[in-house]
Amino acid sequence: MSNYDPVEVTPLHADEVARMLTEALEAVAAARDLDALKQARLAHAGDRSPIALANREIGALPPAARAEAGKRVGGARKAIAEALSARQAELEAQRDARVLIEEAVDVTLPWDRRPAGARHPLTTLQERIADAFVAMGYEVAEGPELEGEWFNFDALNIAPDHPARSEHDTFFVGSRDSGMVLRTQTSPVQVRAMLSRPLPCYVISPGKVFRTDELDATHTPVFHQVEGLAVDKGLTMAHLKGTLDAFAASMFGEGITTRFRPNYFPFTEPSAEMDLRCFVCRGASAVPGNPPCRTCKSEGWIEWGGCGMINPRVLVSCGIDPREYSGFAFGMGIERTLMFRHNAEDMRDMVEGDVRFTLPFGMEV
Repeated sequence: MSNYDPVEVTPLHADEVARMLTEALEAVAAARDLDALKQARLAHAGDRSPIALANREIGALPPAARAEAGKRVGGARKAIAEALSARQAELEAQRDARVLIEEAVDVTLPWDRRPAGARHPLTTLQERIADAFVAMGYEVAEGPELEGEWFNFDALNIAPDHPARSEHDTFFVGSRDSGMVLRTQTSPVQVRAMLSRPLPCYVISPGKVFRTDELDATHTPVFHQVEGLAVDKGLTMAHLKGTLDAFAASMFGEGITTRFRPNYFPFTEPSAEMDLRCFVCRGASAVPGNPPCRTCKSEGWIEWGGCGMINPRVLVSCGIDPREYSGFAFGMGIERTLMFRHNAEDMRDMVEGDVRFTLPFGMEV
């Protein structure tokens, strides 16, 4: 063993080490991208590469033969590592230069080529309504859209055989006897307010309501209402009229004329429909010989909503003594208000999500 020649171990032969070095350098030079270079690194410098396996053979040599073999193999491994490092730097520089070209941002391009959106006019109008009543001292109350029949009907003095409680008008959740409905009005929020808030109580309840209507130009099964409630000592129809006059002025401008027409609602007594003097023709179209008005159909007045003094039975249902307190309530459709304010003719435009409808309203608040 003392005369053992390391060149007799094939992987450590000078020609064999030179061949492995040449193959490795050619593979490195041939790599055209970082993925190909990674494959070359694994094949010629990895743990299972020929040069790495040759390096393992050195440990089996006699001490006298290890130095020359180690120098030969070590030099080859160093040359391969330097070639890999140099090629890595070249390919990364090429990649970065390509990225700068392919992913460049031209800051001179127009920044507003994508049209700006807009908040939905129902949202902004609902906020405007809330602001008008908050300025008058009211609070905004909210309630669930899935409501119990007691809150939606019974507490509001709506009898069990009332047509509004049929499936022709109301969405029942589950069976007809489930006792749960999608609220048909925001009045249940008023009931909850009277049950939970101290008196006096002044609240409005804007929100989404549901009716089994077909979708057409003037009806939709899902729409929005704002209802108001005031319970205090000594309230009268005069307070109601003044409140709604102020509300109408905030929606349609100063000088708008309103009127009450007698009507019937189970939850108010006396009850009235509130009309607005047509804000387009100012009532002139109702005079024979004047041009017709499409907005009011030449009647001179536009029906806006219902109102009245709270029925004592409703107050009793909510634990309020009607001999000590009185109150008034009112309700208007927000879609209908939007149609009046902006001359929108088709309610379907409000629910189809077409930006061509919402954009003209902009960011009005």
